[in-house]
Amino acid sequence: MVTRLICLTEVRRMKQFLRRNLAALLVLAVLAALTTIAALRQEAALPAGSWGLSFPQEGEPPTGNTDSRTLRSYQAAYLGDTSQPVIYLTFDAGYENGCTAQILDVLKKHGVSATFFLVGNYLERNPELVRRMVAEGHTVGNHTYHHWDMSKIGDEATFREELTSLETLYESVTGQKMQKYYRPPQGIYSEENLRMAKEMGYHTVFWSLAYVDWLNDQQPTSEQAFSKLIGRIHNGAVVLLHSTSKTNATILDELLTRWEELGYRFAPISELFAEEENASTAG
Repeated sequence: MVTRLICLTEVRRMKQFLRRNLAALLVLAVLAALTTIAALRQEAALPAGSWGLSFPQEGEPPTGNTDSRTLRSYQAAYLGDTSQPVIYLTFDAGYENGCTAQILDVLKKHGVSATFFLVGNYLERNPELVRRMVAEGHTVGNHTYHHWDMSKIGDEATFREELTSLETLYESVTGQKMQKYYRPPQGIYSEENLRMAKEMGYHTVFWSLAYVDWLNDQQPTSEQAFSKLIGRIHNGAVVLLHSTSKTNATILDELLTRWEELGYRFAPISELFAEEENASTAG
């Protein structure tokens, strides 16, 4: 009986406490919820800087320094469907180094549709090669007009000018509208850049496999190239090669053959974003 009276007394005290302090408790609950939301947003924020990868295990998809789900919210990607043996082959071309014609010959031999991310001076100096890329079924993507560090550009007008200037030049060279695929120069980006690119209708394309192939005076050997490009190939790979690399031009035929022998197929970059593009069209 005494215990019951004590319990009833405690319940009354608790009810009185809640009545007197309900407003304060609600405020504390709201503050705690806002703090949690802010922390989650902070964790989800994209880091500004260079795109980077870590390979926990060879032959398996790498981890990017921003996750795929967050990138997709900006119409960006670095990796395709990892359940499928598919490769998206891309080339960056800041200038012509005498290798692109040979690369195009090999791609034609294998029936591979690649994406070439070009800059302004490439289009100005090599219109015939650009027209050949288009005629042979390749995609030409936007690598900006000047190849600047785009993460330092916060002004929307300047950002737009870098991309639209290349669009205009491409149309004058090919007579066609440029497809909306964008790769930040050197992979340097900011969250604001991705937002602006998305608002312009662009898909931002990073990569899940690359190697140091852009130094003309320190070109890798064929063995070094194969070690990286065969050892680290994986399902859904977005491969970045530089078309300026003499090593790449030399090994490409054998490289594509070896990838094919491993069971991989090649897909155009449009397939990487097909699901969301179809959803957008349906909407």
